[in-house]
Amino acid sequence: MSHEVKTHEAQTKILRELLFAQSINFAKLVKATELEADHAKFHIKRLVELGYIEKIGNNYKLSIIGKEHANKLDTDNNTIERQPKGACLLIIKNPKTGKFLIQKRLKNPFFGFLAFPTGKIRWGETIFETATRETEEESGLKTAPKDWQWRGICHEIVRHTNNNKIIEDKIFYVMFTDKYSGEMTENFEGGRNKWMTLDELFNNPKHFETAKIMAGGAEKNIGLVEVSTEYGDEF
Repeated sequence: MSHEVKTHEAQTKILRELLFAQSINFAKLVKATELEADHAKFHIKRLVELGYIEKIGNNYKLSIIGKEHANKLDTDNNTIERQPKGACLLIIKNPKTGKFLIQKRLKNPFFGFLAFPTGKIRWGETIFETATRETEEESGLKTAPKDWQWRGICHEIVRHTNNNKIIEDKIFYVMFTDKYSGEMTENFEGGRNKWMTLDELFNNPKHFETAKIMAGGAEKNIGLVEVSTEYGDEF
C-alpha cells in the first residue's frame, strides 16, 4: 500500500503554482518558493524524485500523481486538506440463528469496544470488493461481491469530550449480507469475533453510539445519516 509523502512548505508552493498552469519554467518556480535559487532547486529536484512533477524541455509540469496530490491543496493557505476516512461497515447475519458477527476490538483506539466489523477501502477497490476482502481477512468467512447489499452511508464526526476537538472523521458504507461460507475464525490480530444478538451488543456498555443507527441496515436502507459523537478517555 502506498502513502503520500508530506511535502515541505516550499514544495507545496511549487505544486500550487503548477496547479494553475500547463507548465512553468525554472525561474518562475524559484520565485514562487521565495527562496534562493540553490534552495529552490533542491525542492524542485525533490518533487521530481517523488514523481509529483516532470521536466519537459526547459519547463516543469505536474505529473499524473502530482495533479491528484495538488488537487487536495487548500489554495488559500497552501496546505493539504485533511479528508474523511472511507471504510465499509459489515453487517453479517447468520440466517439460521439470527445473530450477527460482532468484533471485540483489541487494539487502539476504542480498545475493548464491541462493534460490527469495519475495513478501510483500498485505493482502486470497489466497496463490494472491500466487503469481500475484509470479511475473509478478519473472520475467515468467504463471500463474493454479489452477495453484498449496500444499505446506506453514515458520516460520523467524533470529538473529544475534554476539548471538543475532532479526533476522527469517518464515512462508513454500510453493507449487509446473510450469504457466506466457511467457519468463523474467533481470533485475529486486533480483535475477537463472536456471534451475538443485537440486544447483547446494545446491552454492553462498551458499544459505539452509532451502533443502533448502523444496525438498521440489517433490515433496510438507512439512507444518508450524519452524526456527531463524543468520547473521552475511552478513545
